[in-house]
Amino acid sequence: MDCSRPGCAGTAIIDRPYAGDHLCTLHFRESIRDRVRRELHHQAPGLRGGLLAVGLSGGKDSAVTLALTHRILGSRRGLRMVAITIDEGISDYRPRTVESARELTRRLGIPHVVRSFSQELGTRTEEAARLLHEGAPCSWCGVWRRRLLNQAARELGAVRLAMGFNLDDLAQTVLMNLVRGEPHRLVQMAPHARRQPALVPRIAPLASIPEREVYLYARLEGIPFDHAQCPFAPHGGRNLFRDVLWQLEEKIPGSRHALLKTREKLLPLLLAGEPFEGPGTCPHCGEPSSGSTCRSCAYLEALQGARENGFIVPSGSGDR
Repeated sequence: MDCSRPGCAGTAIIDRPYAGDHLCTLHFRESIRDRVRRELHHQAPGLRGGLLAVGLSGGKDSAVTLALTHRILGSRRGLRMVAITIDEGISDYRPRTVESARELTRRLGIPHVVRSFSQELGTRTEEAARLLHEGAPCSWCGVWRRRLLNQAARELGAVRLAMGFNLDDLAQTVLMNLVRGEPHRLVQMAPHARRQPALVPRIAPLASIPEREVYLYARLEGIPFDHAQCPFAPHGGRNLFRDVLWQLEEKIPGSRHALLKTREKLLPLLLAGEPFEGPGTCPHCGEPSSGSTCRSCAYLEALQGARENGFIVPSGSGDR
């Protein structure tokens, strides 16, 4: 099948039902770069200087985010970049992805900061998974990872924190929040629509790129990343929504994009609905929290209780 671009006789390497076209290698690469460039300009207008942090797990999404952000913005005078990796403490998984992250940052000449659960929180995800029997490990692991990413980016003085969320990730999050009757969380998800105290605004340069296209671009460009899947991923709460979204996209191409457009249309209504006072401060760690105790500290307290008593009753309603 030929490429859909006018005047191109190249052989198509991918079909895009949501766009109604087929692209060759050249035009596929150009399409990815153009969409990421538009997202960066849209999500971070006026980003001319300062420090841009990129969350780098070592997987395909964060690796492509770092590589493309560096390609598009790296030559701007006054703008510096740093990659931040969080080591949750998962044997036979995280060490490999950390090494992939190191390889990419060395190749690009970007400073690389690694923060670990064990050093910052005094625990590892593997220990928490053995002791915290209520809920999926992704619950507390995700909360702690977001905390350390934000802390590191803030301490480094970053003006933005770029995350490797692709189109599938964001569409799943929108669907989850709507199904759960929590539309207010659409304001809290990346890309952030407003600045909040002590929180480094997050952007998602891959917001319009489907997951399979991220993978294909990484392979075509030779971007180093690790293929490993977290051993706790099968227990994640969003797996059901991932499956549902795949079925929707197959039957109704463009469903993922439609969900993101729904969020964009709802945001002005949600932002104008009630006065925004911003999150409070957790009395235990000093991090932003929408409740009396942030979820991160609530999970840590529960973990300590499990260590001492052998059982756990999670508490705390604050969200970070």
